[in-house]
Amino acid sequence: MTTLGRELARRGHRVTVVALPDGQAKAVAAGLGFAAIGASEFPTGSMTEQTVTLGGMSALEGLRYTVEMMRLSAAVTLRDLPTVIRAERIDALLVDQVNPAAGTIAELEGMPYVQVCNALALNRDANCPPAVLPWRYRPGLLGRLRNRFGNWFLYRVTEPVRQEINDYRVQHGLTPRLGKSEPAYLAEIAQQPGFFDFPRATPEPRLHFTGPWHESTTTSEVPFPWDRLDGRPLIYASLGTLQNRLVERFAAIAAAVEPLAAQLVLSLGSADQDPAAVAARCPGKPIIVPVAPQLALLEKAAVVITHAGLNTALESLARGLPMVAIPVTNDQPGVARRLEWLGVAEMVPLARLTVPRLRQAITRVMTDPGYRDRARLRATEIVGLDGVRRAADIVEGAFHTGRPVLAHGA
Repeated sequence: MTTLGRELARRGHRVTVVALPDGQAKAVAAGLGFAAIGASEFPTGSMTEQTVTLGGMSALEGLRYTVEMMRLSAAVTLRDLPTVIRAERIDALLVDQVNPAAGTIAELEGMPYVQVCNALALNRDANCPPAVLPWRYRPGLLGRLRNRFGNWFLYRVTEPVRQEINDYRVQHGLTPRLGKSEPAYLAEIAQQPGFFDFPRATPEPRLHFTGPWHESTTTSEVPFPWDRLDGRPLIYASLGTLQNRLVERFAAIAAAVEPLAAQLVLSLGSADQDPAAVAARCPGKPIIVPVAPQLALLEKAAVVITHAGLNTALESLARGLPMVAIPVTNDQPGVARRLEWLGVAEMVPLARLTVPRLRQAITRVMTDPGYRDRARLRATEIVGLDGVRRAADIVEGAFHTGRPVLAHGA
């Protein structure tokens, strides 16, 4: 979101990030304005506490916990955002898809808004399995029936969020939104390339797949022991910054790589993680760091082991790198299945994670040139997308005209 904000700021717009207090550091680092909501419920440091809690949960537990955090975030957005809009003299909103409460405020304030899919586009479709479930794409009647059940399940799980928003809407004279009415946003933008989605039965006319919103440079230097790289094929492993707290996962990765003719770099994803404590559980001699300079390491990597977060997946794909995906929760199963469907990755579900199975997957993507060839083909496609520019063009078009911006061919 800050990358998109920086592009809009470069075009002369005043951009303010409205988020929980823990978002301030990233907003300021990006050179953007910041306004906090939910300061009493989510004081600085609370996101770290949530990360620790979430990192020790199973997939279903993590989903339920995430929904509750979404509900609380919706509540503080509904309460605090109107005051922020007036104080910051905000004219239009970019609304995260997973916090649709901000869209309700935009409606009440009579403001134009564009919805942003920072994760996978979560829009329901008969052909697409819900992104939070580890289901393969399955065309045909049975697949659609399965997807219908999955969408119903997800709809029920997210009921607390919807109820929080609908209660507020009714109190303020708006009709409840049940997910079936005409959207009030002028456009919806996703950083997925068009090819990074299953074929949809009914493409939504306002949903735009633009391409990754990545910048090639970073604003800070992350220290790394570059002199320890020894020239063997590099396997870079990162389980992200959220669900990455179980040491046994790191140990399994190290054990799987240990007998291979490769060097492992393992990023723990958090500055408060102790590499020595993890190293004591890991065979071999992997390079273990709390936080890694990921983009620089991807330039040197041969294979990436990832939790299948969308950012890491797209950053790796943009460099033509094959992957082994170990999804945990949220949209990661959906990302992993799309990587598998594209033929650029092997997926190892967390429930089936064993050292032999993981080693087999790593060996397959390292030795079968088809994975790298297909990844390089997609990297070539990504180069021509210029996703953040396209996304900013759509935002400006929507806000300048005040009319819906339809996707090509819609």
